[in-house]
This record gives sequence, C-alpha cells and structure tokens, in this order.
Amino acid sequence: MDMLWNGWGDPARATPLPDTVTGLLREMLGVEPRDRALPLEEIDVPESPLGEAARRALESAVGDRPEHVRTDAGTRIRHTRGKSTPDLLRIRTGDTADAPAAVVLPDGHDEVLAVLDACAEHGLSVVPFGGGTSVVGGLAPLLRGAFVALDLRRMNRLLELDEISRTARLQPGLRAPEAEALLAERGYTLGHFPQSYEWATVGGFAATRSSGQASAGYGRFDEMVLGLTLATPGGTLVTGSAPRSAAGPDLRQLVLGSEGAFGVITSVAVRVRPAPRVRRYEGWRFASFDEGAAALRRLAQDGPLPTVLRLSDEAETLIGLAQPDAVGACLDRQDAGCLAVVGFEGTEEDTAHRREGAAAVLRALGGTFAGEEPGERWAHGRYSAPYLRDSLLDAGALAETLETATYWSRLPALYSAVRDALTATLTDAGTPPLVMCHISHVYENGASLYFTVVSAQGDDAVAHWARAKHAASEAIVAAGGTITHHHGVGTDHRDWYVREAGPLGVQALRAVKRSLDPAGLLSPGVLLTAD
Repeated sequence: MDMLWNGWGDPARATPLPDTVTGLLREMLGVEPRDRALPLEEIDVPESPLGEAARRALESAVGDRPEHVRTDAGTRIRHTRGKSTPDLLRIRTGDTADAPAAVVLPDGHDEVLAVLDACAEHGLSVVPFGGGTSVVGGLAPLLRGAFVALDLRRMNRLLELDEISRTARLQPGLRAPEAEALLAERGYTLGHFPQSYEWATVGGFAATRSSGQASAGYGRFDEMVLGLTLATPGGTLVTGSAPRSAAGPDLRQLVLGSEGAFGVITSVAVRVRPAPRVRRYEGWRFASFDEGAAALRRLAQDGPLPTVLRLSDEAETLIGLAQPDAVGACLDRQDAGCLAVVGFEGTEEDTAHRREGAAAVLRALGGTFAGEEPGERWAHGRYSAPYLRDSLLDAGALAETLETATYWSRLPALYSAVRDALTATLTDAGTPPLVMCHISHVYENGASLYFTVVSAQGDDAVAHWARAKHAASEAIVAAGGTITHHHGVGTDHRDWYVREAGPLGVQALRAVKRSLDPAGLLSPGVLLTAD
C-alpha cells in the first residue's frame, strides 16, 4: 500500500477534527477554513523529460524490466518531495515543479550500481527514496536538470540473522514494521520505534541518524549499526568488519547521516536484542517543566534508566499532545502540570527492578505517580501525531514540528530561545501561536527538545513558516544547540549545518563527495551545496 499522496500514512486513518477542537482553533488562534486540497486526478504534472535512450539504459539496469522504470503522473506525484508541512501545502495546491523525471525500482546492490552508471551516462541526478517520510527537504534536491527517484522498496529482505552474535543484515527498503515482524519470528527486535515507524525504512534510519522513542533503552539507530554497504558512482564501499575496531577512522560514520549525498545504502548490518517479554508504560506528573527535566536528568545520569523517557511541557500537557489520540482531554484541568511518560521493556525481573528504582527517584524529585493509563494511552497513540497534523491542515491551521538538542546546562536557555522565536514570528494580528515542547530523548550529558507549533496559516502559509523556521534555527545556533537531533539536514537545515560543521569540516566533506560522486549526481543540494 502506498502512503497518502497529499498527507501522512494510511488514507483510511485520516479523520477530521472534532467540532470542539476546530472551535477552539478559531477562538484561540484565529484559524479560518481553507479551500480543499486538489484531488489527485486534477494535479497537473509536466511531461517527463526522460529521453528514450535514457529510459532504455535505466530499463536495462533493472533487468530489462520496463515496469520498474515508471514515468506515469501518479507515481511521479507520490515521489515529489517528502512530508514536511511545506511539502504538503505545496502538493495540495498542485505544485509539482520538482517532480522526478522517472521513478526507478532496483532489486539489489548490482542493479543500484547499474542505475547509477546509467544516470551518469545520461546526466541524470539521483535521489534515493525509502519511505518518503523526510520532513526536512531531504527529497527535494536543488534541480540542475532532470532527476530520478530511486525507490528501494523491492530491496526489502532480511538477508542474514546471526543468533550467536545477535546481529542481522537488512536491505534498505525494508519498512520498520516488516523488519520487526521478520525479526520477531526468531524472537528478536531492533527496538527502533520513531514516530515515522509505520512507513520509514531501514536505509532511511541509517541515512538520517534516526532516533526512536525507546532510545533511552535501545539507543539511537546509528548506535545499532555495525556495518553498511554503499553503492556510489565511484564503486562500492563496505564498512564495518567487527563490533569495534581501532583500524583508523570509522568509515561507517561517513555513511551514517549522509542522506544519500555520498551514495545509496544497499545493506545495513545491525545488532538485535531478544524481544521483550514485558512492556509497561506509565505516567508521572511534575509541577513544572524545570522540575520534570531535573528528574529526567537524574535518571539519565545515575539510573536506573527506563526504556522510554519523555517529558511534555505545560502547554503540551494541557492540550494533551502527549496522547495524540486524545487531544483536548486535559483542557478543563487546572492542575495538569507536566506529564512524563516512563516505559520499561525487558524481562519481568529486570523491568520490575528498574521500575521500582526509577519510581523512587521520580518521587524523591517531586513526581506524582499518575498510573498506567497515561503511559498506555501514549503507547496506543504514539504514531498518531502526523495524522493529527494532516487534520489540522485540513481545518486551516498551520502545524509543524522542529527539534534540537544540547547539554543539560544549556537546555533551559535553548528551550526559552526557540519558544520565543517561534512565538514572535508566528503571532498573527495579535494572536500568538500555540507552541508546545517535550524532551524526547535523554542522554547522560544532555537531551533533545521537540517543538510542535500550531497557528493560523496567514496569507502565505509556506512563507509564514519559512520565516518562523529561520528565526528558530538562528535561535538554536545562538543558544548552542545542534540544528537537528534526529530529523536530519536535508535542504532545510543545510545552511545552519554548514555553520555547525565549520569551513574546514565542510571542505573535508566535499572532498569525500568528490571522491565517491565525482559528477555530483547524488541528492544535489542535500546536506551540502556544490563547491
């Protein structure tokens, strides 16, 4: 099944907002209904610029199978850009200016290499396409002529499972639920559950340094990766031959987070863990965000560490965004405070031990146990927020997210700076936006902040958000945060990433790209601009 072309996920799960919420949007934010999005059949796509010789070369590269080189309008629309709010706003109005010339579906490493050779011969740029879930412009290259979207969905196999070493080798087009199902058959799990879980792919996780909602227990995806195979215009790069090594710089780190700019990931070796026998999620309430953050820091630094650990600020708790399938449920509460979701996965004995120890810490630092219902409700709705975003857009609201991370000592200033920047730039006709935030991932030395914004769209919603995102990005840099914790760089964050990496760092990365991709065919403008 394909993802909804002008929204998120399964079309059957798209539901309108209740009248109480749409009324609240009108009263609080001045949101006004907008024209309905154009239906797919009314979207006008320019004729594919793919020449006949190039088509024949691409078909030959994928085994002389014409059905795996697609130029029909529907397929090209579904591979136009990603799923950020600006992406959706543009496609809903029929903007297909940067649609791919073709969508090519290889099956295996050798076919990917052959496609890259064909594209080099015919001057076509290449954008790897996994689940299409990028929210930072990762699928919107700087156009220098025609490009092809390299859809990896046919490369969706579990290639190897080593139960002695607890490792697995996966193909990049394997979607996360499929990977979990294949591993579960043998009693294992990756433990990687980002909000994009239902649609994102293994290759995308590696290419963007993804971080899942259970990262406190299982780690980030880049911490799970033991080795990768990369197909590039310059040939094949294989990294990772042991669990740890002192054999020079770790070349895996060049591939992880490279977002298709250096090559196409064709296999990923990962560590796996036994599937947990017990999963328990619960809620804790704190009087303030600062108080809750101090409690999370104590657990992150001194333990015992839960598998899931996240904290919503007062605004997010009040609205109920910590439980996306119950938005508005807390609006009549005057003592909502801040909700922490704490989860434990593992064996019965280990889970009980960590849960008891964590409870003692949380209680000693001002937390009040709120029972299992808030945690279980979060777990039930943990992948629902993107669907809620679609419903808000349908109602005429602007809804978008951004994230960052920093050290614990800088977290309060970063939180205030970004919130202030978003509020100042999105206030429309005297009506401020709703700015919500939660700590989404914790580490011994710091944490990430995940902001959600809802406001009126204004006269030009795309430009309205662009101004706000620019101001927030400047605030992040000034406050000492990283420009992205887990969404990736894409084109949206590229200019701030270049500043974060520094001139010499960028020079080194460009040298890597010249070596692996001499003609600059891969994801042009993503991660880096040309020299």
